[in-house]
Amino acid sequence: MSADVYFTNLRTKQGQSLVSKLEKLILRAGLTEGIEPKDLVAIKMHFGERGNLAYVRPQYVRRVVDMVKRKGGKPFLTDANTLYVGSRANAVDHLETAFENGFAYSVVGAPVMIADGLNGKDYEAVPVNLKHFKEVKIGSAAVHADALLAVTHFKAHEATGFGGTLKNLGMGLGSRAGKQQQHSDLLPEVDEAICVACGKCAKWCPAQAITVTHKAHIDHSLCIGCGECTVTCPHKAIAINWKTEPDVIQEKIVEYTAGVLRGKEGKTGFITFVTNVSPLCDCVAWNDVPIVGDIGILASKDPIAIDQAAVDLVNRASGNPHSELGDRYGETDKFRVLFPRVDWNVQLAYGEQVGLGTRQYRLIEMG
Repeated sequence: MSADVYFTNLRTKQGQSLVSKLEKLILRAGLTEGIEPKDLVAIKMHFGERGNLAYVRPQYVRRVVDMVKRKGGKPFLTDANTLYVGSRANAVDHLETAFENGFAYSVVGAPVMIADGLNGKDYEAVPVNLKHFKEVKIGSAAVHADALLAVTHFKAHEATGFGGTLKNLGMGLGSRAGKQQQHSDLLPEVDEAICVACGKCAKWCPAQAITVTHKAHIDHSLCIGCGECTVTCPHKAIAINWKTEPDVIQEKIVEYTAGVLRGKEGKTGFITFVTNVSPLCDCVAWNDVPIVGDIGILASKDPIAIDQAAVDLVNRASGNPHSELGDRYGETDKFRVLFPRVDWNVQLAYGEQVGLGTRQYRLIEMG
């Protein structure tokens, strides 16, 4: 059976704003149907790293919050702390970054709660009994919420090909320890012929595994494989050395997503903004030119179907030759152009295998 994925483009006219189109999309997809009075409703966000501007605008999130409140729910915005050393590695910095990026109560109408607490140690072990993990470490606030809505910014991703709903939930709501478990199969290598010893990689390394003298050096006995140095290096001197097959991190993300959704059957919904489709995750402190033009917004009750639909929409769109795609902007699989060693199909196939949803979908377009 196929899943329904609802889609609206970004065209507007007098009397029809984008936030009103978003509300109609959510209602048509039935995403608030499972919310009951007094339900604590987690709205999973990515607040954006300081300096990154590709994240979902808070004005959209305000409309989601208002819809939850009209159902009698008690919404809160949430995300878990990052593994790498940036502006969201602890709750204090994370909250400050969220507020700076516009996610203040006065704007969004709901409090922001960091799912895994002050320093990433507030998590619950959720049993999943799957291939890589028997249990996963999910931020407590997400586990104890009665319902969950995921608001996702779709983009390319250096470790998984693309970052969509699965990435937003599985990696996003994994505690810091959970994120380390998911990243532990990646080991970076420094190309000394390219390295200029700028030191930015060492600044962002959460394990203090990098020293810089004449060149950067990574101590693999300390490295936890988070991969942040690979996207931080401005000269592309650090590449991922796949310790195991590159599909492992994708499968781990799927298993963490299963843990996030466990116990919330019928009380989840997924919204994806296929806009500002940047070539890297919103975790980096910048956002490059989008690889395609803005496409629209998706909504579904199926996390696999909505990711598949987003991938298909991007791959069918005209590529931007002025983006990281360069001269290969016309190729059909834009994510493989950016990251040729990553087969993004793995996360969708494995997610379908473990019962999270289906890759078969019916795209229902709304005006």
